[in-house]
Amino acid sequence: MASSTEPPLDHRYRDEHPVRTLAYLFRPDRRRLAAAVGVFTVKHSPVWLLPLITASIVDTVVEHRPIAQLWTSTGLIMFILLVNYPLHLLYVRLLYGSVRRMGTTLRSALCTRMQQLSIGYHARVSAGVLQAKVVRDVEAVEQMVQQTAETGLGALTVLTGGLVIIGIRTPEFLPVFLVVVPAAALLVARLRSRLRTHNEHFRHEVEMLSSRVTEMTRLIPVTRAHGLEGKALNRMDGTLRRLLQSGMRLDLLNGRFGSLAWVVLNVIGVLVLAGAALVSYYGVWGVSAGDVVMLSAFLTTLTNATTTLAGLAPVITKGLESVRSVGEVLQAPELEDNEGKSEVRSLHGAVTFQNVTYAYESDRAAVRDFDLTVVPGETVALVGASGAGKSTLLNLVIGFIRPTSGRILLDGTDMSTLDLRTYRRFLSVVPQESILFDGTIRENVAYGMDDADEETVRAALRDANALEFVDRLPQGLDTLVGERGARLSGGQRQRLAIARALIRDPRILVLDEATSALDTRSEALVQQALARLLHGRTTFVVAHRLSTVRGADRIVVMGDGRVLETGTHDDLLARGGAYAALHSGQAVS
Repeated sequence: MASSTEPPLDHRYRDEHPVRTLAYLFRPDRRRLAAAVGVFTVKHSPVWLLPLITASIVDTVVEHRPIAQLWTSTGLIMFILLVNYPLHLLYVRLLYGSVRRMGTTLRSALCTRMQQLSIGYHARVSAGVLQAKVVRDVEAVEQMVQQTAETGLGALTVLTGGLVIIGIRTPEFLPVFLVVVPAAALLVARLRSRLRTHNEHFRHEVEMLSSRVTEMTRLIPVTRAHGLEGKALNRMDGTLRRLLQSGMRLDLLNGRFGSLAWVVLNVIGVLVLAGAALVSYYGVWGVSAGDVVMLSAFLTTLTNATTTLAGLAPVITKGLESVRSVGEVLQAPELEDNEGKSEVRSLHGAVTFQNVTYAYESDRAAVRDFDLTVVPGETVALVGASGAGKSTLLNLVIGFIRPTSGRILLDGTDMSTLDLRTYRRFLSVVPQESILFDGTIRENVAYGMDDADEETVRAALRDANALEFVDRLPQGLDTLVGERGARLSGGQRQRLAIARALIRDPRILVLDEATSALDTRSEALVQQALARLLHGRTTFVVAHRLSTVRGADRIVVMGDGRVLETGTHDDLLARGGAYAALHSGQAVS
């Protein structure tokens, strides 16, 4: 597995040919692969030695040669057949072990890269698409290498061994056999470009299906609640129809390719067999009956080998397309750049915005000319209508995005010069929708805090007003919460999110609509927990319900990405400006 400091393939894939990427991946196992090729050549030798031995046996019978030759030939073939079993096991250990390690390295590289890519990239690229790359594409690469090694090596050793034997025993027929291989190669070259295009299109359709399935499963509660099952299925059916059409076109092209190669190669084989029989019949070139049997066997063997090589083209094309698919993530440039920047070893919590502007698009600024100074321990509430820029400002504080212009200072240091990974050790976020994974309550609260003992976890839960419901659960701290916390209520999930923030003892706290989706009782419990969490910490709060921010040290009213007014709750109401209008609107509603 890769280390966190030097992830595999990091900065390696740069639109290079996929074969070079594979060579780089297999570099640590190159000796094992070379040994696997040698072992395979020996274990597969009966396939191309058998026609020669068969010819020797036939000539022994037809020409009444000494019977000892029969026993010698039989003993030789029996020996090379029997050693196939142990050699095959050794080959599997060498080759398949290398392939599995390569797949693990590639998946590790993808996961590492996904952790490094910006939040903007993840907002744009579906999680289902990324999942397909980690699971399906890497599996396709593994299958390509395994099938190519197994069938491709077999075909190549048969072709090489067969042509060498023909060249030594019946050299007159060697030029004819040499025509078979170029014919197959020509077919592969002519159709390979079309195969690549169709494979790429099919791969994109599969990724779209994965994305649709992920979306559909997440929306099932909404779909069921509004009776929209038919609508959801119709949308999925459209994606399935496109995948079916793309797959059928690809299968038809593969079928044409395979059939054409088989017909051409076998027609050539029949013609060569008839020619060899005529040559032997008229006694030309001294071709014996055993030679005709050998040539007949080699015609079938070499034809099948060449057809096999031609048939690998779709597998190889699909595998290389999967390498390119993986490369789309490995070469994605949208990385959060932290290398070589200053580490944050301590933080007081002072945050200063100096003329900050951020634009998602060149002609639309979500935050513009924003100036604000927050002292350590101060609680600042951001309010305003939807689209005012509140969430963008939180993303700037977390470091998910960087200002288009202007600066953000942390304790007087420009945030762009800091390693944000070390800064986030002093930061906690409580989002509107708490994010829990399918594990125990203990694992979710102490996520990333391996040294947290049970008493520390229980203290965090107590301060988050969560211990009272946790202790009532049958397994207590070891209760499984289900996927995305499905076995808990919204208020329970949110209190676990607060406990997760508390256990980290952050200096800067970000609360994004932390109580908006809760009932009155749950909101009261969460508000009590938040009051403990806010104490002594620099806090940024976003809330639509103004009743939840009246206790903030300062309220910043935003509109169109700018600061409209700032002050305490009472000051802003007395001023009768934008905040008073928002407050009266909520009071009426």
